Amino acid sequence: MNHQFLVLEVADSVATVTIHRPDKGNALSPQVLKEVATLFAALGERRDVSVIVLTGGERYFSAGFDLDEIRKLEKSSNESYTALFHQAYRAVLFCTQPVICAVGGAAIAGGFDLTMMCDVRYCSTRAKFGQREIVLSLTPILDPLWRIIGLGRAKEVAFTGRIYGAEEAERMGYVSKIFPEGTLLASVGQIARDMAMHDRACLSEAKRLSNEVLHQSLDGSMRVQEWLFRSYIGSQDNHSRIDALQEQLATARRR
Repeated sequence: MNHQFLVLEVADSVATVTIHRPDKGNALSPQVLKEVATLFAALGERRDVSVIVLTGGERYFSAGFDLDEIRKLEKSSNESYTALFHQAYRAVLFCTQPVICAVGGAAIAGGFDLTMMCDVRYCSTRAKFGQREIVLSLTPILDPLWRIIGLGRAKEVAFTGRIYGAEEAERMGYVSKIFPEGTLLASVGQIARDMAMHDRACLSEAKRLSNEVLHQSLDGSMRVQEWLFRSYIGSQDNHSRIDALQEQLATARRR
């Protein structure tokens, strides 16, 4: 599978997808969007991939929309272009495996929206975020943003269109942790490898559950979670992991 603007590396059950369009700040051209959609759909089917890392590298994430491309559009013929964004967004959001976002620089407008589709977000100290659609007379994406940071905060971010830094993104709960500049990819890579050591099916079910429980009553959510837990407890994988953990603890006590 050849891509012009994405670089794929797979190792230790982790797929690292890097947006690589440095001359344009990793702006999301139609071709970039097509590649994101097709690659994530393909990765969702791979049994050798348990976790995916999406990044733009240590310097960029994505400057967002390719404004030169948007300037060519007419309102009467914008449907196919708009669909490309949502195909890419949905491919990430509903990918089978957990997707970790590593933001090394600016994540603006469409680039910010792409980070929003990931399950977990980490960033470096040089990262900046901004949902800038309102500045361009475009409607912002509020869902799933409000699910991540709450409705009031999501409205403030969307309606002002302001740009904010890594520390504020962490305070509002948008990113989970900030890493020093230059250490982001190595740090997130280790987190992803540790996560990928868990049962692949459990990870996928946990991701699916995290999306589904939002639409359930509390009673319904508890019933679904009980059923899923029953699907795994006592399985051969469950037993083998218990044995491994107990052996690890016994070894530690003997030291």
